[in-house]
Amino acid sequence: MIKVADTAKSQVYKLMQVDGFSPEKDFVRVGVKSGGCSGLSYELNFDKNKDTDDKVFEHNGIKIVVDKKSFLYLIGTTLEYSGGLNGKGFVFINPNASRTCGCGESFSL
Repeated sequence: MIKVADTAKSQVYKLMQVDGFSPEKDFVRVGVKSGGCSGLSYELNFDKNKDTDDKVFEHNGIKIVVDKKSFLYLIGTTLEYSGGLNGKGFVFINPNASRTCGCGESFSL
């Protein structure tokens, strides 16, 4: 399961509405791809559809879809949002990552 912190929830709601998505019926798609300075990087998008192999979760009022391959890397991850003057935006707190890069956008196992 992927969790959504309160800080991320409010930002996701705002951005979904700006981009023409409905937080009540559309999804946040979270994934992992090869790349980044640590080997794997996170993907975060909005989506209106889910594939048959997708894992579907709902936490804190946010519907999340994850493809089957990415799910293995993301079990137990929490999506947070860091704002303010030195904020990074969305941040993944991934207990499976053995190493992360300085920017927090990539990781390795």
